[in-house]
Amino acid sequence: MSGLEQLAVLAAGLGAGILTSTVGVASLLSFPVLLAIGLPPVTANVSNTLGLTPGGLSGSFGYRAELRQHPRLAALILGVCAGGSVLGAALLLGLPPGVFEVVVPYLILFTCLLVGVQPTISRLLRRGREPGPDRMSLSPVATGFAALVGVYGGYFGAGAGVMMVAVLGFGTDLPLASVNALKTLALMAGNVVASLIFVFVADVDWAVAGLLAAGSVVGGYVGARIGRRLPPVVFRVLVVLAGVVTAATMLA
Repeated sequence: MSGLEQLAVLAAGLGAGILTSTVGVASLLSFPVLLAIGLPPVTANVSNTLGLTPGGLSGSFGYRAELRQHPRLAALILGVCAGGSVLGAALLLGLPPGVFEVVVPYLILFTCLLVGVQPTISRLLRRGREPGPDRMSLSPVATGFAALVGVYGGYFGAGAGVMMVAVLGFGTDLPLASVNALKTLALMAGNVVASLIFVFVADVDWAVAGLLAAGSVVGGYVGARIGRRLPPVVFRVLVVLAGVVTAATMLA
């Protein structure tokens, strides 16, 4: 890599770390940069996962106050997303490159629609429920969808944060700051497990992964400080816009 390319990868790591802890579409920024400097797609994907893992760790640390409020739910999210990412990483290494390219953009667009209309649908659903305490845990069905997001995160991950926001938005009555914290934790869990697998069985560009890690560890913590202050409407608009851009980029 030239000096300019190294600077671009470092900056991509910083920006991706911020996105991890806010709207959750980090790969939208970092993955194209790795392709632009000449990495093959699978090597870029693997190196990107390793490089963004520190951003998820620092972002989760930045949200520690929100995560402490829901320890059981946080543990559940960690478990199901980590388990799902094992299958996702295996699919990435075992299936032909690009096997899901046709489906994934439309899946992301559908998820964006769900995130956008979730407050309205949730209000309508509450009217049909008996009055009771807010939902602070995931149902078995919602837990299954969270696990599927973990699988997708281990396989590729672009838009996984948008998907997790939709799952938590429909599956719980948590405030949006807590949803953002749990979404960041979910992305971190998937990246950690997938990274452990990739270290032993995949082709990693360690120089690229190291530069991404250096940027993302700072960006993840900064993003958490930004994310907890975003007004709910602004957060949802940014999540939907980010998801639409991700899908459009993949369809281009």
